[in-house]
Amino acid sequence: MSSYRWTILGVGVGAQAALSAVQMGLPALAPELRERFDLSLSEVGLVLAAFGFGILTTLLVWGWLADSIGERTVISTGLGLSSGALVAAAYAPDLTTLLVALVVAGMLGSSAAAASGRAVMGWFPRTERGFALGIRQMAVPLGGAVAAISLPALVGAGGLKAALLALAGGSLAGAVASWRWIREPPPALANRPARPTTAPLSDPRVWRLSLGSAFLVCAQVAMVSFVVLFLHDEHGISAGTAALALATIQVGGALSRLGAGRRSDRLGRRIAPLRRHGLAMAAALLATGALAGGPLVVLLPVLLIAGVLTMSWNGLSFTAAAEMAGRDRAGTALGLQGTVMRTLSAGAGVGFGALVAATSWSAGFALLAALPLAGYFLLTPLVEEEEDRIDAREARLAGARPANLRAA
Repeated sequence: MSSYRWTILGVGVGAQAALSAVQMGLPALAPELRERFDLSLSEVGLVLAAFGFGILTTLLVWGWLADSIGERTVISTGLGLSSGALVAAAYAPDLTTLLVALVVAGMLGSSAAAASGRAVMGWFPRTERGFALGIRQMAVPLGGAVAAISLPALVGAGGLKAALLALAGGSLAGAVASWRWIREPPPALANRPARPTTAPLSDPRVWRLSLGSAFLVCAQVAMVSFVVLFLHDEHGISAGTAALALATIQVGGALSRLGAGRRSDRLGRRIAPLRRHGLAMAAALLATGALAGGPLVVLLPVLLIAGVLTMSWNGLSFTAAAEMAGRDRAGTALGLQGTVMRTLSAGAGVGFGALVAATSWSAGFALLAALPLAGYFLLTPLVEEEEDRIDAREARLAGARPANLRAA
């Protein structure tokens, strides 16, 4: 087993972190953006959504290209060109130019999302893949956290231009590292699954997994978006202290992705632990709703647990999608999954806010639990399907024909 796989993982983490730093770091620049371009609150919202919209539009295309021409070319080209678009954003003279530059940067930068996951999958055996992709997914909140901490300091030192140029530099570094170090994995045909006969876009299993995961990510987006506001408005905690609770959730979620990935490797299963995470999320959100108006000393631990649980499952979902599609089509499957999840979760924050406004925080959290519960039931048929795939793989490795497989 080649030790070079850790180099691939490091490059994949760096590429994903560069992408996440832009999307999750831009909100830290909101005050400076508003002042520089004299924006209304709705215009600030447009600016903050522009990069994410660009990512959504091209995820599937980049995933397909990764399957067709390889991760090295896809990531280095996409992140390199995205860096140029971010430089254009740094020098944008008006709002329209800024919006166009950020959308284009997102469209190009999304190359890192599906392709880096495909690269990691190819270099790690099944017994380590959940852990490795958990580390890669950990880059999402950690990249955002680093950006949120560093960008305001850069603004103070050199203004908005310096902060945007720093984000451009991060993307360029990810592009150079990908071109320099990403390689095709050595042949390991005995450890690779047979190529599925159904392409991901036509595979109902991949669609079911993507939809089930989308229910989970909707709860994640709603929870993370409103933790600070809930603690501030409902319990009178200062915004700074409430932000520490959010930071705790993000760091806890990042670390829990590693634990979830490691446990799934030991089990040799992805779907069953993913469903258990969904059920635990539902229970924790119900408990949060029941305690929403109660003493903070009782509420806060439950709230933090619920928040960490909503953040902890993503690596399992991406690993399951990649393994379901097989190495040769993993990029397309990851691109499809990301597109479905981002599309359905786009309005999660707005919907949860409207729900709370129409009812209460207590009812809002309790009703939010319905989303991971729906994901739990939607993913149920995939448990047996995964067992069938594992049985078939073990039979191939033993040199025998698959026999007595469970009915699909």
